[in-house]
Amino acid sequence: MERKHMSAFALYQTLPADLPEPATKPLRQVADKKKRKKENGANKVPTVKAQLKPERKKRRKKLLKSPQREESLKGVTEDEECVNGDGEALDALLADLAKINNSRERASKLFQWLINPIPAKSFFRETWEKKPILVQRKNSGYYKGLFSTAEFDRILRQEDVQYGVNLDVTSYTKGRRETHNPPGRALPFTVWDFYRSGCSLRMLNPQSFSSTVWNVLSIFQEQFGSMAGANVYLTPPGTQGFAPHYDDIEAFVVQLEGKKHWRVYNPRTEDEVLPVLSSTNFNQKDIGKPILEVVLEAGDLLYFPRGFIHQGDCLPDAHSLHITISSYQKNSWGDLLHKVVPAALEIAMEEDVEFRQGLPLDYLTYMGVQNSDKDDPRRTKFFSQTEYLMKKLATYSPVDAAVDQKARGFLHDCLPPMLTPEELASSVQGASARWECGQVMDVGSQITTQTRVRVLRAGCARLCSDGEAVNLYYTTENSRVYHKEELKSFEIKAEHTDAIEFLIHSYPKFVTVGSFPCDSAQDRIALAELLFERGIIHTAEPL
Repeated sequence: MERKHMSAFALYQTLPADLPEPATKPLRQVADKKKRKKENGANKVPTVKAQLKPERKKRRKKLLKSPQREESLKGVTEDEECVNGDGEALDALLADLAKINNSRERASKLFQWLINPIPAKSFFRETWEKKPILVQRKNSGYYKGLFSTAEFDRILRQEDVQYGVNLDVTSYTKGRRETHNPPGRALPFTVWDFYRSGCSLRMLNPQSFSSTVWNVLSIFQEQFGSMAGANVYLTPPGTQGFAPHYDDIEAFVVQLEGKKHWRVYNPRTEDEVLPVLSSTNFNQKDIGKPILEVVLEAGDLLYFPRGFIHQGDCLPDAHSLHITISSYQKNSWGDLLHKVVPAALEIAMEEDVEFRQGLPLDYLTYMGVQNSDKDDPRRTKFFSQTEYLMKKLATYSPVDAAVDQKARGFLHDCLPPMLTPEELASSVQGASARWECGQVMDVGSQITTQTRVRVLRAGCARLCSDGEAVNLYYTTENSRVYHKEELKSFEIKAEHTDAIEFLIHSYPKFVTVGSFPCDSAQDRIALAELLFERGIIHTAEPL
C-alpha cells in the first residue's frame, strides 16, 4: 500500500498526550479579581511618518501602481535597494560606525538610526517606559541587511539549531496558543513543513548565528547599559503565532519583510505598569480595546514599553518577518534595591546595637494580622520604631557595592564585542604569532613603555571589590551564546588598581604604558601584557 504523506504539523498532532510539554518561560499568573484601574483605549499613540526625498516619492508612486507590489515573499526592487535614512546600506553604516573612535558614540549613532527620525533625546524624555510609538517610513529597504528569510534558511541548513533552545514552532487558533516543538535538531525539511502548515517560527537567539545581529546588539548594549537581546519571528500569511500578552522588556519591533497587523493595549491596572515579569496569555475579552491598531510594513518600527499588551497577526496576502530588539529586563530601581537592602541590613546588624536589640516581650499579643484592627497604643509605638530603623537603614546602604553587583550580572549577560578590522589588527586576536617554515614566528607581545594602549570598548571591563580582593571583570571572552561561559574575571594586585582605573577613565584616549601609575617600568609592562593577553586592551598600532 502506498504511504500517504503526512506533514510535520500533522505528525506532531498524532503524538501521545503523555509526552512532556515543551519547556516554556515561567510567566506570572494574573489574578482575575484584580479591579481595573485604567480604561483601555484612552490614549492616542504618536505616529511618526519619515519624510521621503522628492525623487524617492516619485519612485514610490510608480512602485505602488504595480500589482506585484503586494506579492508575498517578494523582495524589494533594485531601485529601493537597502537604504537607511541617509541612503546607505546597513553594512556600509556599520562600516562607517566602526571608524568612530568612541564606542559610546558609536552606540548613540546606531540607536538614532534605529528610531530615526525621532531624536533620541526626546525619545528617552517623552516615550521611553511611558507609551508606544510608531514610525512609518514608506521605505521597505530601511532595515534591509539586518536579517532575512534567506538568512533564516541558511542558519537552519548550516547551524545546529535545536527546538526549544534556538527555535520555537507556535500557533494561535480559536483563542488557543500552542507550541509544537519536537525534540532534537530543527532541520529545514521539518521546519518549512511546519511553516507551510500555518505555524509561526521564532528564532530565540539569532545573534548566536548571525554576525550582523551580533554586531548590532553588541553595540546597543552600550547604549542601554543593559543586555540587548533579540528574537526573530517568521509568520505565514493569514495566521497568528502568539496570544495577546505583555513582556518584561522594552521592545523595538523592526519589520524586515512583508507586513503584519498589530494591536497594542494599555496595561490593565497600575500593578501591570512596568511589570517585573511577563504575563500569561490573555483572552480577547480580558484586554479591552486597543490604543493602537496598525499594519507594519517593511522598514517600519513599533516601540512599546514593558506591560503594554500586544498581539500581531499576518494579513492573507503576505508573510511577515520581524526582529524584536529588547533591553531593560530586571533593570529597575527595585532590582537594585533587592541587592542594596539585604546588604545594608547585614551591615547595620553588625555595626549598630539598635538593630540587635530584642523585640518587646509581648509584641505577638498586639501585632500581626489577627490584631490589626485593635486600637492599641503599643501598635503605634511599634510602627514608629520600625519606621525609625528603616530610615536609619539607609545610612548603611552599600549603594556602590550593589551597583557593582548589578554590573557584574550585566557583564556576564553581555555579548563579546565584534571587533572592527582596526581593533582586530591591534589586539591579541589578530596577533601575528604563527607557525611558518617549520618554526614558530612572532611570539611575544613586544610591548614597551612607549606602546600606546586603551581598553577595547568603553564598557568591556570593570573593577570591583568584594571587600577582601579586587577583581577585574570583562566581556571580551564571553560567548555569543547566552551564559555559555562563566563570568570572566581575575584578581588585581592592590598596587595595580590605580593603573586599571587610569586606563578605564582615559577611554577613548590612548595612553602610553609608561604613564601607568605603577611602581616600576617592569610592573607597567607586566600589567599591560596581562591585559593584552586577555583581550581587554589593544594598541594604537599593530605590534
